[in-house]
This record gives sequence, C-alpha cells and structure tokens, in this order.
Amino acid sequence: MKKVLFLLFVFSCQSSIVHYASAQRKISSGRIEVTSALDARPDSDAFAIVADYKTAVDSMMAPILGESLVGMAVDRPESLLSNWAADVMVEFSDFENGTKADLGLVNMGGLRNNMPKGVVRTGDIILISPFNNKLSIVYLKGSDLLFLFQDIAHVHGEGVSREVRLVITKDGQLVSAMVGGQPINPERIYRIATLDYLAEGNDKMYALKKAQKLVVSDLFTRDCMMQSIQRAKVITSQMEGRITIKD
Repeated sequence: MKKVLFLLFVFSCQSSIVHYASAQRKISSGRIEVTSALDARPDSDAFAIVADYKTAVDSMMAPILGESLVGMAVDRPESLLSNWAADVMVEFSDFENGTKADLGLVNMGGLRNNMPKGVVRTGDIILISPFNNKLSIVYLKGSDLLFLFQDIAHVHGEGVSREVRLVITKDGQLVSAMVGGQPINPERIYRIATLDYLAEGNDKMYALKKAQKLVVSDLFTRDCMMQSIQRAKVITSQMEGRITIKD
C-alpha cells in the first residue's frame, strides 16, 4: 500500500510540473510503438507493484486470434492499418438491417499501435483499439458526404474503406470523390460505418453532425477487429490508392 501511495504522489507532482512547463515552451508529441524493446531496462520497483496482476493480464492478452501476413502501421494519407480497420467497420455493418454500409471510416488517431507481422494476439488489438468505441451507422446526405471528404482532405487523410476513392491536394483541398466507383450523388443518402466517437463529429469530422439518422450498435469496434481476424484466420492489407495526393 505504501508503494502505491508513493507512486500516486510522484505521478501527481510530475503532472503539475508538466502542466507548468507547457506554459513556458512548445510541447511536441509523437507515437511510441509498444514492443518488447521497452522491456530492456525494467524498473524493479514498478515491476514489483504489477507482479501480482501480471498473470491475470497475461491470460487476457495472450490468446492467439490469427496471423497477419504483413506488419501494419498508420500514416497519411493512406496506410495499411487504417485500410484494414475501415474495411472491418463495413464487414460488421449489417447489424442493423442485414445490409452493409456504403463505406467505412476510422480516424488515424484512434489507432494507437501497429499490427504485428505474424501471430496476432488479443493484446495486440487492445493496444491498437484501447477505447470502448461502438460501431455505428451514420446516414448522411451526399452533399454532406462531400463536406465530410473535405474534412478528411483538410487533415491530409483518414482511414476509409475500399469503396472510397479520394483525390486531394498537398494543401488539403478535395479534388474528386467517388464511392463504389460512382461520383457522389448530392441527393442520395449514404450509410457510413464508423465509431460512435466520430459519429458525434469529433476529431474534426464536423460533417457527421449533419446526419439524417444515427444508429449505435452494442458492438465494440475492438471486438469487431478481433472477430474479423478469427473469421479470416489470416489477414493482410495493401495500399490501394484510396486517398491520393495530386501533384
């Protein structure tokens, strides 16, 4: 108990110091991949605190789901991991009426770790998708879908499913957009499979606030990813030109 209290006290002090420092200088951020390399210099005191919980955590994280033929990382405007994740959204989008959505959408920032090449375990997916986001269907008019694609162009790309083809400029403008091989019909209602977090218009997906209808399922997107791997047994991903930058 004393060790836990001491740890909390130190964390609290450090948080205050970081907060103060942020007012004095610019703070930058980046991704740190969680791999075994981080175990090269374990902290003995910290290890002693978590030792009692390690067995239970390992039993939850260790089960094998399947295999990935390639390692998948996140990058803009398009990436292997975001392509795979957006396709999974469509794969499980028939929960509402038995038909699949017109397209899938995930945000790059919501994919928090890389997919390993080779064996994929439950813990790998928990690290990729650690939040309790639920799969949702957004009904969006075509004219508003174009605004959504503009939102995506402005941030230089997000994860879209294989049905989508976008051309954007280097300065974040939308040049053209197609879904299912067809130009966007401004009057048609499109069904978008995505996270409930994005369906609320978060992470600069402002156009999703204009939804004609929103249906939120009981399916966690993380569980959909796990089930997709279990179904396929072997997964892969490739760059397909879903979002391309015009020179």
